[in-house]
Amino acid sequence: MGPVNWVAVVLAAAVAAFVLRLFWRGPASVRGSWFYLLQIVPAAMLGHALARIGPDKLALKPHLYAMQSSGLALAIVIPALWMAGARHGTSSRETWRDSAAFLLAYLAMGGVFWLLG
Repeated sequence: MGPVNWVAVVLAAAVAAFVLRLFWRGPASVRGSWFYLLQIVPAAMLGHALARIGPDKLALKPHLYAMQSSGLALAIVIPALWMAGARHGTSSRETWRDSAAFLLAYLAMGGVFWLLG
């Protein structure tokens, strides 16, 4: 296991928050910076997962950055969005938009980790 790149964690969280902000601007947007600060949690989880893979394997298989980041979104975040949306009666159009936002945010996080290797 390699060390967690904490600079990449913080930058990945900021990039993910930026992507989400692009999707959620307007009258129904999330207010307050506390929500965007929560992005540090999945960024730290992704950073830890990538550290477990190790820098040597990541150098040989850079596609693992996208696989790990999109895997978190597709296997955990997006199903949770759909379950919560079904429970609260959210329209499927809004849930699809949120799903796309989170998938892109997580892929952006993976991109930050890849760039900062």
